[in-house]
Amino acid sequence: MDIDKLLSLAKEAGNAILDVYNGPLQNFDITLKDDKSPLTMADRISHEIILKGLKKIKPSFPVLSEEGSNIPYEVRKNWDYYWCVDPLDGTKEFISRNGEFTVNIALIHDGHPILGVIYIPVQDTLYYGEPETGSWKISNGVPEQIKADSGASAWISVGSRSHSSPEEEAFLSAFPIVNSVSAGSSLKFCMIAEGKAHVYYRKGPTMEWDTAAGHAIATLAGAAMTTPEGNPFKYNKPSLLNGSFLCKTN
Repeated sequence: MDIDKLLSLAKEAGNAILDVYNGPLQNFDITLKDDKSPLTMADRISHEIILKGLKKIKPSFPVLSEEGSNIPYEVRKNWDYYWCVDPLDGTKEFISRNGEFTVNIALIHDGHPILGVIYIPVQDTLYYGEPETGSWKISNGVPEQIKADSGASAWISVGSRSHSSPEEEAFLSAFPIVNSVSAGSSLKFCMIAEGKAHVYYRKGPTMEWDTAAGHAIATLAGAAMTTPEGNPFKYNKPSLLNGSFLCKTN
């Protein structure tokens, strides 16, 4: 897989998102999807760029994107390899203009994320993970290999800026947490992957495209991503809605 082409594609989509983000507020063109979650012009533009780009990179792999997810399980269930894409993860953060939104592209094989790319447009920062070389961060054009912080005695937990629950706080009480931080979109997985946080537990619902790229980057950096009971966290399920998950350092 040509990782450089994937990184360039994520940046192309991110730059298009920034064109909308830095434009007049009325150009956000916000609508509501069936589940009442927001959709903007930037989501749609990014989706089209990534869809076109992935077809050039690997024409034989189907694409499952948040903005093109209406694919029946009967069609999906026999997919061996496919792309799982969130063209704009953190639409609420985008609308609130806090900068914590990302472009997420993951490659799934047999229900497991094996490659992930996350681009933070506002910071011009890339994270990616691939089986051959592990996980990396590229900031200011400089690549740096990243690793989860294993063996720490004092942990930092990271949680959602937009979603949290008392159940999550109760579950996390079992870990040696000394501090908690919040972050939007898939940035939480990036913090685990580069050792800035140690545990991320989510009880509330997410979708497969919310977690796939971050899952790959975190695990290829040495972290673990499972159900709260310790079972494998799988993709391409009959329902694309995720159950609870636990991403943590080993």
